[in-house]
Amino acid sequence: MRQVREILRLKYEQRLPHRAIARACGVGLGTVSEYRRRAHQAGLTWPVPEDWDDGQLEGRLFQRVGDVVGVARPRPDMAWIHQELKRPGVTLLRLWLEYLERQPAGYRYSQFCRHYQRWARTLAPTMRQIHRAGEKVLVDFSGKKPTLIDTATGEITTVELFVGALGASSYVYAEACSSQALASWISAHVRMLEYFQGCPAIFVPDNLRSGVTQACRYEPIINRTYLECAQFYGAAVVPARAGHARDKAVVEANVLVAQRWILAALRHQRFFSLAELNAAIGELLVVLNSRPLKKLGVSRRALFEQLDRPALRPLPATRYELAEWRDATVNIDYHVAVDHHYYSVPYQLVHQRVEVRLSATIVELFLKGRRVASHRRLWSRGQYATDPAHMPHAHRAHAEWTPSRLIAWGETTGSATAALIAAILATKPHPEQG
Repeated sequence: MRQVREILRLKYEQRLPHRAIARACGVGLGTVSEYRRRAHQAGLTWPVPEDWDDGQLEGRLFQRVGDVVGVARPRPDMAWIHQELKRPGVTLLRLWLEYLERQPAGYRYSQFCRHYQRWARTLAPTMRQIHRAGEKVLVDFSGKKPTLIDTATGEITTVELFVGALGASSYVYAEACSSQALASWISAHVRMLEYFQGCPAIFVPDNLRSGVTQACRYEPIINRTYLECAQFYGAAVVPARAGHARDKAVVEANVLVAQRWILAALRHQRFFSLAELNAAIGELLVVLNSRPLKKLGVSRRALFEQLDRPALRPLPATRYELAEWRDATVNIDYHVAVDHHYYSVPYQLVHQRVEVRLSATIVELFLKGRRVASHRRLWSRGQYATDPAHMPHAHRAHAEWTPSRLIAWGETTGSATAALIAAILATKPHPEQG
């Protein structure tokens, strides 16, 4: 608009010809003529009223047919629009129609959108994306780490800081973990969802190994245990695309917030256990989520209660039980070796590859997605878990002829026969030698 003002000044104050104005302002002759025509139609002269800003001048010069000249239009509440757009199914068109119902003399749709987009560009980059309420939780580990002190040796060790943030409200969860290992990663997710008291539709992790086995822009391979955890809670896993910072902008911003408002606040304190550290983190989370956001004027907790919480799905009745997945080959004795324990499968599967799911109590074996065996998990090294139904008929028949069964069979003939069988078995150190 500075150039427009200069053209009007040279035209009406200096009374220069159009060609001279074009050369002075570095614009085309047609541009000067067009601005002069628009100024004439709008009834503008020089000087322009001092209290006019560029927006008012632009409105007078580029008003559309039917626009009311000189009438200040009611400004929409941009912060309210920004929050409403996060609700499922809400669009700018819907909000514009509602705005017109309240303000019939308000902006036209194109101006309404332009004003909102201009306002949105003033926000921090992490706030520009529109995340639907209850849709996403973005998760990552912090690059800066808290520390623990070993009570026995005084040695200082670093631990991990897990951070999760809901997309619409930026409501933050954080906890300290012993490592970035799969068990810590999954357990942190379970506690995070319990903190939120609900389940979002999508988990958005960065491409760390615990969540994504193989990173790929188009078809990343999700860790099987992580995928199972998400499915248990009715969610999908959509990793942030490599090289696309905006995919994870919310969580990166909140990781930074956690570093500044949690780690920085705890820097002078000493902790001797994860439980002690997490208790302190929990207290600071309450403070962090209750602080008003500068641009929006409301806290993360208020946004969470207004947007995300009503849209989250309820938690399942039971807690997810961590289970690890492995691949294994069935041995010739129709058993699968897992951590120096042996679990049977149907003998027809000898030499085939199966998937093993290990929980704290159960070991399940799958072939092409179908469960073929299930056993109580063994903990003593070298133990076997064998289901007789998995054995060939000859093996099962041989296994069934135990000393007690032989004696019982002798009883069907008479007590003397049973006594004879018992005496024969007693003469050999192993029953098979009898």
